[in-house]
Amino acid sequence: MFWDASLLEHGVHAPRFHRELPARFAVIPRRGRTEDIRWFEADPTYVLHFTNAYEDGDEIVLEGFHQGCPEPADDGSGDLMKRVFRYLALDHLQTRLHRWRLDMRSGQVREERLTDTITEFGMINGALGGRKHRYVYAATGVPGRFLFNGLVRHDVQTGAEESYSLGEGMYGSETAMAPRVGSTGEDDGYLVTLTTDMNADASFALVFDAARVADGPVCTLRLPERISSGTHSTWVAGSELRRWGATDTAAQAVGL
Repeated sequence: MFWDASLLEHGVHAPRFHRELPARFAVIPRRGRTEDIRWFEADPTYVLHFTNAYEDGDEIVLEGFHQGCPEPADDGSGDLMKRVFRYLALDHLQTRLHRWRLDMRSGQVREERLTDTITEFGMINGALGGRKHRYVYAATGVPGRFLFNGLVRHDVQTGAEESYSLGEGMYGSETAMAPRVGSTGEDDGYLVTLTTDMNADASFALVFDAARVADGPVCTLRLPERISSGTHSTWVAGSELRRWGATDTAAQAVGL
C-alpha cells in the first residue's frame, strides 16, 4: 500500500492497495551490515500496528493487526465524514490479530490469524518487549467510526479472550499495561485507559485488573476536564522519570 504515483504529480496524496504485490518484511541484524538484511514475503495486507516480535529458535515471530481490507470501497453513500472514516473504522479495515513466523533458515513465512475478533491498538506488558509474550490488550471500535468502545484481553497461546464494553457514548484510548510493583506474572498488574464520556460531559481514568478484564474497572478517577478521544499511550514508573522526585517535592511545597 503506497501513494498513487500518478496523483502525486498533481499534489494529491491518495493511498492505493496493490493486492497483486506481497507484503514484505525486512529482518535487520542488530549488529550487521546492509548486505546482511533478509527479506521475507507474505500474503498481501497492510499493518498499521505491531504488538511484539521475538526470536523462537530459527524463527522470528512477529504479531500485529492484519487488515483484511486495507482499501475499503467507497459506495458513494453518506456524508463526507462517513466516507473519510472508512479508512479509519476497524470494521471497515477488518483488523484482526495475526502472527507471522519468519524462518531464518528456509526464508519461508508461515502465518496465521489468531482471532476472528476485530480489534486494534494492542499493548503488551512492556517488560516482554522483544520476548515471547502471552497477552495482548487491544481496543474494539464503534462500527463505521474511529472511536474505541471497549477492550479485549487476547490470550495468544490458547486463543481465549476476555472483553469489556465501555457502554453507549463512552470512548476509550489505547490501554497501557502497568505491572504491579513486585509482580511475578505477565498479567500481574493493571490496565489504564483514559475515557471520554459524552453522556456525563466528563473524562475518567479507568483502572482494570489485567487478569480480570471482564470484571470491569477496579478504580475510576474523574479527570478535572473532559479530554478528546485519544489513541496512543504508554506507561512508565515514576521512579524512571527524570526529576520525578524533585517535581513531586516542588508540588508539595506550593500546596498542590
